[in-house]
Amino acid sequence: MDDARAREGAGRDGGALVGAPVVEGDWEYQPVRLPPDVTRISATVQLGIRAEFGGWELARTLLYADGTRKVWLRRRVSRSLAAGLAT
Repeated sequence: MDDARAREGAGRDGGALVGAPVVEGDWEYQPVRLPPDVTRISATVQLGIRAEFGGWELARTLLYADGTRKVWLRRRVSRSLAAGLAT
């Protein structure tokens, strides 16, 4: 794992590199980087599972020339999380 990914707090999940969530206003964003060897079907399944069980929705996608995909997922910040941040 390179230094930039280590600084992001990235972890591996099914071939995807998952960055640390970032809270901006009412939304929580989580970057996910999918390597070129992950097929579109596999990427769809992985993101669908995150949407179904984690409450995430697709905010933005980028496809790089080498086949790597970078995806930003977002979800509304829960009241309990917002209350925990305020104290």
